[in-house]
Amino acid sequence: MTSPQRKSFGSDNHAGAHPAVLRAVTEANAGDATAYGDDPLTKVAVGRLREAFGAAAAFLVFGGTAANVLGMSLLLRPYEAVICAESAHLSEDECGATERAVGSKLLTVPTADGRLTPDLIASRLAGRGNSHRVQPRAVEIAQVTEVGTCYTLDQLRAIREFCDAHDLLLYVDGARLANAAAYLGCTLAELAACADVLSFGGTKNGALGAEALIVMNEALAAAVPFHRMQLMQLASKMRFLAAQFVALLDDELWLQNASNANRMARRLADGVTGIPGLQIAYPTEANAVFAALPAEQISSLRQDWNFHVWADLGDGQNVARWMTAFDTTEADVDAFIAAIQETAKRGHAVS
Repeated sequence: MTSPQRKSFGSDNHAGAHPAVLRAVTEANAGDATAYGDDPLTKVAVGRLREAFGAAAAFLVFGGTAANVLGMSLLLRPYEAVICAESAHLSEDECGATERAVGSKLLTVPTADGRLTPDLIASRLAGRGNSHRVQPRAVEIAQVTEVGTCYTLDQLRAIREFCDAHDLLLYVDGARLANAAAYLGCTLAELAACADVLSFGGTKNGALGAEALIVMNEALAAAVPFHRMQLMQLASKMRFLAAQFVALLDDELWLQNASNANRMARRLADGVTGIPGLQIAYPTEANAVFAALPAEQISSLRQDWNFHVWADLGDGQNVARWMTAFDTTEADVDAFIAAIQETAKRGHAVS
């Protein structure tokens, strides 16, 4: 068990809810409201999401996996498949939810940095038109990727152009979309312009537990209420999900939260650069720092600090993932850097 006085670097999911979100939920608790989203607050939240994204429609759901499964259900028929990175949350961290709930195959592609390219997508298009083969129909990308990298707007546009040319639909897992917007200095609408459907994560960015499914392709919007109901994502007291997004959208709190998380990750990456035996494994572009360092040092650090071991590189080296959140402070980061430096010195002295 790590000390409760020390900030967790295990996940942005470990952070609490932003005080403004908590206040909004409390305020939404006053009196009665019509259920299943037919309440004034939900109408406000959905309208503001549509405006921010330039979207055809927006829908609220409970969690990120739910948003991904719902999104996939809109894009695929039973004999169709989605192309995604081998590292995709859809493939690695959702317990086969898409395969079970939607019944569609995932066609995974190894990537160097979590990002798909048109050439990588093209490598999984074989067999189209052959009734013995599953038919590629959609592409899924994560923005931010699972290794903390961001697609640039030009990269997104190139994928969109490729999808249009090859009759493919595009879904964006936006669990950390706010962090991508903060890193790229762009609007949510610019990020969404490439997608047919995407998610917008609230839970990792200060919400209690709420995600939005954003539909850009108007032809897909009418089916969402039925899919959402079948997939058990229609909230009865939806005003409480809506309140969270209204709070995050007010004064662009979502962007303030993401910007702080990104700054703290950058501070952490800069602070550990040059420590003997430690190498940054992927570019630090959002709120994640991936670092390769000796397994013994990781074991020592984890006695007091909470973080995830991402990969075993062999030869006594592991990759650690250090996540920052909306409420991570400079003092939190500096204390963690000092601990990393101290364990590195002890390990160096022993060697």
